[in-house]
Amino acid sequence: MTRVAVVTGGGSGLGREMALALAGAGFLVWVTGRTEDKLKETAAAAGEVRSEAAGGGAGGAGGRVRWAVLDVGDGGAVREFFGGLERVDVLVNNAGTGAPAAAVQDVAEADWRRVVDTNLTGSFLCAQAAFDLMLRQDPKGGRIINNGSISAHVPRPRGIAYTASKHAISGLTKGLELEGRPHGITACQIDIGNAATAMTERMEQGVLQPDGSIAAEPTFDPKIVADFVVRIAQLPTTVAVPNLTVMAAGMPYAGRG
Repeated sequence: MTRVAVVTGGGSGLGREMALALAGAGFLVWVTGRTEDKLKETAAAAGEVRSEAAGGGAGGAGGRVRWAVLDVGDGGAVREFFGGLERVDVLVNNAGTGAPAAAVQDVAEADWRRVVDTNLTGSFLCAQAAFDLMLRQDPKGGRIINNGSISAHVPRPRGIAYTASKHAISGLTKGLELEGRPHGITACQIDIGNAATAMTERMEQGVLQPDGSIAAEPTFDPKIVADFVVRIAQLPTTVAVPNLTVMAAGMPYAGRG
């Protein structure tokens, strides 16, 4: 039986690396995101994918990677997408966003809501829909992997919305792990620090530190994160990995904040 994985935010960056690695390991992978062209690029990078489009913005039938345009903050769209799947063995909740750096008193309400809607509510909605399918499929069970962050433990200056949303992912992961325990559903949180993607390019140029200084920070190859995701995805559901931290050596973490 072919195992099925869903990777949200799979059109670029870490999501693309995770999707390609899972496909290389033999999973049938669905990538979701908001930008069709980026999703098609991910599917094409996996090879053997036709650009056929079906209803609801889904395409790539016949390949190892298939795509679907999806806003994870839209509960109806999330339920419709997962309702069209026969099974899901692994969900990687990777979709996420940040907000412009701002002091607490200057954070726009719209920015706060956008970050929380995507990072937290979107992760919950996808996990809820996947959880429901994992309960009903035969054989039942599965694994949910949430992309946390170093910011799930310690904050960066002027990043309160992102920090709060990622702290909340820790509670979401623990709740999923507890409720999934009787059903063979496990949950894992991967806290990633400075994987080299478009989102972290600024780290190498210099970013604000808690002492007010500007300092460059090291980054590392995102394929390393993808390798960890594959290893966790391949474990039997009798094995739990509640939390894993992967970060660039030398980046400010211990003592930050």
